[in-house]
Amino acid sequence: MTTPQDRPARFDVGIVGAGRVGAVLGAALRRAGHHVTGVSAVSEQSRERAAALLPGVPVRPIPEVVAGAHLVVLAIPDDALVELIAGLAATATFTPGQLVLHTSGAHGIAVFEAAAERDIVPLALHPAMTFTGTAVDIERLQDCCFGVTTVDMARPLAEALVIEMGGDPVWVPEEERLTYHAALAHGANHLVTLVSQAMDLLRSTGIEEPARVLEPLLSAALANTLQQGDAALTGPVARGDAGTVAGHVALLRDVAPDIRPTYLALARATAQRALLSGRLKPSAAEPLLDLLADEEDKS
Repeated sequence: MTTPQDRPARFDVGIVGAGRVGAVLGAALRRAGHHVTGVSAVSEQSRERAAALLPGVPVRPIPEVVAGAHLVVLAIPDDALVELIAGLAATATFTPGQLVLHTSGAHGIAVFEAAAERDIVPLALHPAMTFTGTAVDIERLQDCCFGVTTVDMARPLAEALVIEMGGDPVWVPEEERLTYHAALAHGANHLVTLVSQAMDLLRSTGIEEPARVLEPLLSAALANTLQQGDAALTGPVARGDAGTVAGHVALLRDVAPDIRPTYLALARATAQRALLSGRLKPSAAEPLLDLLADEEDKS
């Protein structure tokens, strides 16, 4: 556990990218007592976000934000990281001993390879949270897990920074970084698609407030699944009700053909997990899986 002696010194912090994540983390670091000396912001929306969350912090070009900062936060899209790091290293913008962290979930510290000769301290700190880019996110950082990857000597420092921002550090080995991120994206991003499709179907029935219908059901399902895993499964697939599932599939073919492939894929995956976990008997699983396989062939 991090002790008060492990707390990092007060840093001059440069924020590269005033997107939803960068501006919020900058505000969280500022609240922790660090001094944000500059932020880069290109779009008008980013400038407005910087003004709201980092009032008084000057908006500067990236090289000026990086130069002189003790801690640099690179909060930019994943695919832009390698090129930006290489450019800052080639122009000697990084300084020896400088702490440089990125917020990408998919990347560890291998992305800093081009800057190895600059003797920076590489940090990968990814907050496992969906951001709105507003002050609400600062409070949501409380108890938010951060995926932490860095060199061994910097691990206490990285974890202390996370704790200062209100988060909970979770160590992710370099070689497992992409798996970690795939798990989060699959769980969170695809959940948005799934729930939105469910709301679309309810609206098609004439229900005006589909969220009100779904919220208690989905909240209970999520809480139960986080506690019990596959044991929380209920519904027609878990019961082996092939007739009900066939009815759903036939209906979707007519009223929501765009949703049908998602339903088929998830129903088949659900049936397989239910079978493997013992929730579904083989005798009940066989006709269900046969049905879903046949329907997928028709897609």
